[in-house]
Amino acid sequence: MNNLLALTINAHGGLTRWNELKTLSAHLVQGGIIWGLKGHAGMVDEVNVAIDLHQPWTSHFPFGAPNYRTSVTPDRAVIETTGGEVVEELANPRASFAGYGLETPWSNLQLSYFVGYAMWNYLTAPFSFGRPGFEVKELEPWEEAGQTLRRLLVTFPADVATHNPVQTFYIATSGLLWRHDYNVDINGGTPAVHYFSNHVTVAGITLPTKHLIYLRNEDLSHSPEPLVVSIELSDIKFS
Repeated sequence: MNNLLALTINAHGGLTRWNELKTLSAHLVQGGIIWGLKGHAGMVDEVNVAIDLHQPWTSHFPFGAPNYRTSVTPDRAVIETTGGEVVEELANPRASFAGYGLETPWSNLQLSYFVGYAMWNYLTAPFSFGRPGFEVKELEPWEEAGQTLRRLLVTFPADVATHNPVQTFYIATSGLLWRHDYNVDINGGTPAVHYFSNHVTVAGITLPTKHLIYLRNEDLSHSPEPLVVSIELSDIKFS
């Protein structure tokens, strides 16, 4: 395993402990301009999320109605009742975003796919990078906010839904995730910078509870406005 990846995984609790666990659930409070741009203002402001730690699967609840939840994998997005009755479904959801840009509205199923794959990626990093098919390489260090950050270039396998195939993660001296750069392919390739903070340790796993996402400039800087997405996690549970 790449030395920087090993350092980062160990700082977040280690693979041994991660592999002992199966699922994660949390309460989310979310904000930012993206939801209104996509025609879904208020829909995911306050929801619960559950993920499978070892296979890409995510569910948000409630979703558009008090008794609706989602079930999202890379190949299928489903809105169903809490009793398991399918309300709507979309196979090969990624193909439905062809030609979309930053301000193109999304359907409910497209929204479910976006929040589903995004949260799976955010909540399983950096552990997922040790899965088969991932490739990692250390880049030159980066100076920001008075600190030197090590950088990990991660290439994702085709069977994992994510923002774009090659992404950069910035690692603090503590080994904890600090920043994440990517382009959102389903949103016209929008360049994003994603900051992690307020890390907590639950069941032996350390993870950030605050996420702030902005538009990334060509020089890798960003402006404080607009805030594209904000996410705050609470009531985190592993099983």
